[in-house]
Amino acid sequence: MINVMLVDNEPEDGRMLQALAEIAQLKLDFVHCTGVDRALETLAEGQADAGLMDIGADSIGLDGLRRVHTAAPDMPLVVLTALNDEVQATESLKCGAQDYLVKGNITADSLWRALRHAMERQRVQLQIVNLSLTDDLTGLYNRRGFLALAEHRIKVSRRTGEPFLVSFIDLDGLKYINDTYGHQEGDRAIMETAGILRDSFRQSDVLARLGGDEFGVFVAEAAASSIDTLHSRLQARLDATVDPERRYQLSFSMGTISGEAIGHSDIETLLGLADALMYQEKRGKKLARAAAGD
Repeated sequence: MINVMLVDNEPEDGRMLQALAEIAQLKLDFVHCTGVDRALETLAEGQADAGLMDIGADSIGLDGLRRVHTAAPDMPLVVLTALNDEVQATESLKCGAQDYLVKGNITADSLWRALRHAMERQRVQLQIVNLSLTDDLTGLYNRRGFLALAEHRIKVSRRTGEPFLVSFIDLDGLKYINDTYGHQEGDRAIMETAGILRDSFRQSDVLARLGGDEFGVFVAEAAASSIDTLHSRLQARLDATVDPERRYQLSFSMGTISGEAIGHSDIETLLGLADALMYQEKRGKKLARAAAGD
């Protein structure tokens, strides 16, 4: 069953479309919203798989379409337009709609086809977007995806007052692994590191491979007081990763900065500060190894 959010000022339109779907045995269930504000509430409640909007209705229009698309950019949208209003139909596609239907000419077949095609187009578009934001090797976000998502999460955290952390993680000795055991083994070390990060953080956190041996994490709802615990947990996960076939010790260095302590800095600035802290830890390891060698 597909839950369709119908945004229309006329209750009769909703009853007509529901009856049309039931007669044709279409698996559609309509949630009727008389206005954009109610539509936004419905979206917040997670009750819609697709949207059907009458942009010719009073108080909706293209502006209402933009508001709904902004609130739910991943939801496929089909608009209802007046007869022969090609200009409005074209503009609706620019505002986020996937397809349009002409009121008065709607049949069960055209309704079903428009909704299904809109959902398929949206699915393909999301796949393309995800590919452009995802690292091929690890499946984590790439640098572009991380910067966009983390910056958005920072803005949300600033509004809500929730604390957050930004971590910069560097896989130790990747060049040595590549030079000694080959790049295939180096890729394996990168993928293993990504797996440890997935196991160590929550789904609400944003994980990324920033490039090469560098990783970034946006840690949601975490205060500065939890940094030591976070690092200890990650180290414990790393220590517990046992692979008898691996011919080297997998390790990484990490620096974490609190959003509370820095004020209104952007994600690039926070990453740079976390990178500096990571470098301090890496340098400390080298000094400790040198001292042990002496």
